[in-house]
Amino acid sequence: MKQGSYKSLQQFVRYILVGGFNTVFGYGLFSILNWSSSGLGSYGYMYAAFAANLIAISVAFLGYKRFVFRTQENYFIEWIRCIGVYGSSMIVSLAGFAILVPILRRNLQNPEQAPYIAGAVMVVVTVLFSFLGHKRISFRQK
Repeated sequence: MKQGSYKSLQQFVRYILVGGFNTVFGYGLFSILNWSSSGLGSYGYMYAAFAANLIAISVAFLGYKRFVFRTQENYFIEWIRCIGVYGSSMIVSLAGFAILVPILRRNLQNPEQAPYIAGAVMVVVTVLFSFLGHKRISFRQK
């Protein structure tokens, strides 16, 4: 295996490890916020998803900067680019929620599970989208 390919594979494995932690953290946070915002009406899950994403983005940024991409660039500039990548990912995720939750609510025996299942589906979509965005935008090497 070529040195560059091996380095990329190591980087992707570190990304999956940090991303795995952040996925569990973000989904757990979403679940807690969704449960606690149930009194906000039938769209409380959207508030929960938005808040959980903002917090999880900042936690993920630190893990990706220090352990995955190991960059020495300015924290603030990379954080802004990271927000951009995750922000576009969040828009895709929120759009996915808006489409999936009503469909799942109509088709599940227990409609209260719909936001949780939709959240799990959107995790898969955003993992792939985010890795490419972080590699090419947030933590790009000069």
